[in-house]
Amino acid sequence: MQVVLATANVGKLQEIIAILSDLRISFLSLASLHGYIPSVESGVTYAENAAAKAKAAAEFSGYWALADDSGIEVDALGGQPGVHSGRYLCVTATDQERNQRILELLDGMPLQRRGAHFQCGVAVAGPGGELSIFHGSCYGSIAEAPYGNSGFGYDPIFIVPDFGVTMAALPPDVKNGISHRARAIEKTKPLLRRLSLTAA
Repeated sequence: MQVVLATANVGKLQEIIAILSDLRISFLSLASLHGYIPSVESGVTYAENAAAKAKAAAEFSGYWALADDSGIEVDALGGQPGVHSGRYLCVTATDQERNQRILELLDGMPLQRRGAHFQCGVAVAGPGGELSIFHGSCYGSIAEAPYGNSGFGYDPIFIVPDFGVTMAALPPDVKNGISHRARAIEKTKPLLRRLSLTAA
């Protein structure tokens, strides 16, 4: 069975493939869909954005497709950047610039006021219009400075309480067992297993 992973984010692509590596599925990237133009994210929830991406890729390719949308919600910033995490500041801003802005806004704030959580919505869509939505979250806090060399996005400033280090300081296999994305993707496995058996 082939499934399109509807993301252009290399970090997400690698994580999703690793999390689903125990399934008998081969994955197609958006780059393999010649002529496909991803839509601009316009939903007001993670689920809406993920659904739009998965449905568009499934309709274009004729294969089942999986997409995610995720973001970080900082308590002291009223839940921002939230669903706009990937476009925070501006669409051309780097991960480092976005992280630095959050650290500046929280400068001098005590640990007890630095709470934050990652949210993830995952959609699995079929070429016949089928759609299933899954959710995952991970709670922690914002570090005073970025550290860690793994991961991407906001990982370097997000402290995972059970480990006492940032998401970026965790080995990939550990992160892929506890992250918001991992928790959402894990929930897709029963569906994907059924689909792979049907395809066989």
